Amino acid sequence: MKIKYYLPALLLGAATMHSCKVMSPKAYNALIAGRDSLQNRTNSLEAELARLQGDTARLHREMAGLQKNYNALNTSYNTNSTQLSKLSGDLQKREARLREVEDILRKRDEATNALKNKLQQALLGFQQSGLSVDIKNGKVYVSLTDKLLFPSGSIVIDDKGKQALKQLAGVLNKETDINLAIEGHTDNQRVVNLGQIKDNWDLSVLRATSVSRYLTEVEKIDPQRITATGKGEFQPIDPANTPEARSKNRRIEIVLTPKLDELYNLINPPAAK
Repeated sequence: MKIKYYLPALLLGAATMHSCKVMSPKAYNALIAGRDSLQNRTNSLEAELARLQGDTARLHREMAGLQKNYNALNTSYNTNSTQLSKLSGDLQKREARLREVEDILRKRDEATNALKNKLQQALLGFQQSGLSVDIKNGKVYVSLTDKLLFPSGSIVIDDKGKQALKQLAGVLNKETDINLAIEGHTDNQRVVNLGQIKDNWDLSVLRATSVSRYLTEVEKIDPQRITATGKGEFQPIDPANTPEARSKNRRIEIVLTPKLDELYNLINPPAAK
């Protein structure tokens, strides 16, 4: 309630109490001064009340805003926490998958190095005749120059070439998880006077198929393991146009690749039924 509404009653009471006698100027002035002091104090209290009410309303608004922000942050935290848990689970699965792939690749590299060592031992007697065994990109490359396998311009394997392929097949028939890509390569000189052989494409393909037939028909390597291709003159070892470079480029390369079914299944898992 407002205090100013009581002032008339107070003044009326004071006048009534003194109605039976005449007030002196001093008493009257004191009464007026008290009234004014009480009115001033009342005004001050009312101003303070208005200020406190305004502050209270403002604080309520601020609290409502803070509560809204808190709720939003809490919702965001819960959402982020869920996403973080999911990402953590995905990361663990990926790390486990990565370890599986790394383990298979490590085994592949170990098997590739072991195969290279076996082939080098088996073909040791031919390395001075233009045969080499190397590893590139996880595969074993057995490179045989044309002079080790074929007479000049021929697609018929000679006896020395057959002996080298026999030694190679002795290893590969024990390593049944190895696929073979047999690639024929030529130099950049045009083929002339070779009858049915029209160009270097023909020569490279026919030499690759000659080696493939010998390995499958004579040495009994499973044909499903073999792919024969002709590269012509387009993948030279040495691009120089010299007799030595051309001799290096005329070759048969047998690319030995471990079967990677296990790795393929990891990278492309079968669809769930």
